[in-house]
Amino acid sequence: MKAMENKLQQNTLTPKEYVQSVYQQLKERNSHETEFLQAVEEIVESLEPVFEKHPKYMKLGILERLVEPERLITFRVPWVDDEGRVQVNRGYRVQFNNAIGPYKGGLRFHPTVNASIIKFLGFEQIFKNSLTGQPIGGGKGGSDFDPKGKSDLEIMRFCQSFMSELSRHIGPDTDVPAGDIGVGAREIGYLYGQYKKIKGTVSPGVLTGKGLDFGGSLARKEATGFGTVYFVQEMLKDNGQDISGKTVVVSGSGNVSIYAMEKAVEFGAKVVACSDSNGYIYDKNGIDVELVKQIKEVDRERINVYLETYPNAEYVAEGSVWEIPCEIALPCATQNEIDEETAKTLIKNGVIAVGEGANMPSSLAAINQFLNNNILFAPAKAANAGGVAVSALEMAQNSSRVAWSFEKVDKKLQDIMRDIYQNSVRAAEEYGRSGNLVAGSNIAGFLKVADAMVEQGII
Repeated sequence: MKAMENKLQQNTLTPKEYVQSVYQQLKERNSHETEFLQAVEEIVESLEPVFEKHPKYMKLGILERLVEPERLITFRVPWVDDEGRVQVNRGYRVQFNNAIGPYKGGLRFHPTVNASIIKFLGFEQIFKNSLTGQPIGGGKGGSDFDPKGKSDLEIMRFCQSFMSELSRHIGPDTDVPAGDIGVGAREIGYLYGQYKKIKGTVSPGVLTGKGLDFGGSLARKEATGFGTVYFVQEMLKDNGQDISGKTVVVSGSGNVSIYAMEKAVEFGAKVVACSDSNGYIYDKNGIDVELVKQIKEVDRERINVYLETYPNAEYVAEGSVWEIPCEIALPCATQNEIDEETAKTLIKNGVIAVGEGANMPSSLAAINQFLNNNILFAPAKAANAGGVAVSALEMAQNSSRVAWSFEKVDKKLQDIMRDIYQNSVRAAEEYGRSGNLVAGSNIAGFLKVADAMVEQGII
């Protein structure tokens, strides 16, 4: 290790040694942050051919600078529950890189949230945002607050306390948060209301995912799920396939999952299963997506309520939805839901394509299983970029004080997802990783950010 450090100081490392050295140093500094390290490892392994072709990035320390967030903000969030008890949660915002635009990334409210998860999400966001072609940098935030089982008033009080601190660090040209797991239209509304009260100004561009009555964009709610299916359809067509007639399984039943199912059905696929954190439903006749919307978006119930309307469907508590055979798998729930053994099960059961609607839902070992078995694989930072792409379009509408039609936004989304796919394919081919969309999307996202960092100097 000492010899490698000397080489690093003298700029004599090979690209492989350089990548290994940067990752090893990061691992020593952040040894307990497993999710963050996993995200970094998956990306840096793809970049060796880039450093081979462009050694200036090594000389200028682009990778060392890229893996270190510009700032990580941690803060206390006290709030009062309905029983009058004071509760305290922890809030986070990581502002990772703003080389190509203001920090942009969602807020996640979930009991598992910690610094490692926020950093992994923020790091991935750099590349995802770059791929969209929009002028937005990478950020992420959230809290270990769990909105499940809380009343509207409790959620409002928490959001107001959270924004009381977060408001110091965000702005339309600085950092623009959005929603993520546990943060939907209700939470965004409460957060924005508190921001306005603190700042004393109407500034719709400070948050995206807002309600349509106060600066939100049509198609934003649908964008991540729709975009994932648009990307998968491009991938399938490029390989002589089509989503029409295929059997699809989707994990999750939240925003991304619902609209991925809706678009898959619209394209002629048959979606037979979806899930929540308690278990999954299997309907051999095809999932009734409108009923799932009612259960999850309106009634806020658990997915097993589906059986009250369709008693012939099956509900499996605490089971894995990936036990169901399918041709197309759309993991849209959470990170690392598909491990190596799950990937092997999917392959054995006949999967031909995987499209990641969630952030990092497949482990590195699972990804390798898919790639080594010639499964068409759409990685998260490319496939689920539709949500943040439309968030950027919402920012553009807010800046110009206009509202675009659903059709206009959806057409722009389709164009963006097609461009992401094609740019990822081209980058993979140019750097000797033909057919590998993981490497292609990593490289395409990296190059734009790296070049901006070079041009802006050492800052």
